Amino acid sequence: MSDDKLELVSFHLCPYVQRSIIVLLEKDIAHKRTYIDLSNKPHWFLEISPLGKVPVLRVDDEVLFESAVICEYLDEVTPDSLLPVEPIAKAKQRAWIEFGSSLLNEIAKFYSAPDAETFEERRAEIARRFARLETVLGDGPFFDGERFSMVDAVFGPVFRYFDAFETAGDLGFFQDTPKVQAWRRTLAGHPSVRDAVVADFPERLLTFLKKRPSHLATLLH
Repeated sequence: MSDDKLELVSFHLCPYVQRSIIVLLEKDIAHKRTYIDLSNKPHWFLEISPLGKVPVLRVDDEVLFESAVICEYLDEVTPDSLLPVEPIAKAKQRAWIEFGSSLLNEIAKFYSAPDAETFEERRAEIARRFARLETVLGDGPFFDGERFSMVDAVFGPVFRYFDAFETAGDLGFFQDTPKVQAWRRTLAGHPSVRDAVVADFPERLLTFLKKRPSHLATLLH
């Protein structure tokens, strides 16, 4: 796609927006980004977003919502798919994409945990998820070996949270998962992942976390 006909309606901190941007950047798709305030959603946004959530992709006069749908559309209309061709391999990657989405739900429970006991329960659950992921990773550098895939686009935003969490100290998320940690480092330096957020994203995320009535906020202050 060479024409700037796509507009991605976004929010600065949303990991689902980030995965959409990663695909746009990875496939060199010209686009415009419009950032909105989710605490004060504009009327025009509510008219085009059935669920009131970002991302939303405007494609000429059409509108797509839900990041998985957006990412697969972008992949399908451009060459060099980020998913395997072989059906079983494609299905397995889609399953790990869902695993990544469920991990984002666990991360939200972690940073919202109101007390030390719940905090530790949520921390341990995330560590268990990473231990399971460790068993399926190969030699890297990406999930699918040498090629960047849709799974990488999903996990780039997942790992970005831990840069903020670790300002509170080593919380042991990656203690026994060297392959996951290496994958995390690879994705952090990959151009499309790196450039999927605004320049002041780390400060924005820390501010968001510190303002929450949570146990993590007490560790970050």
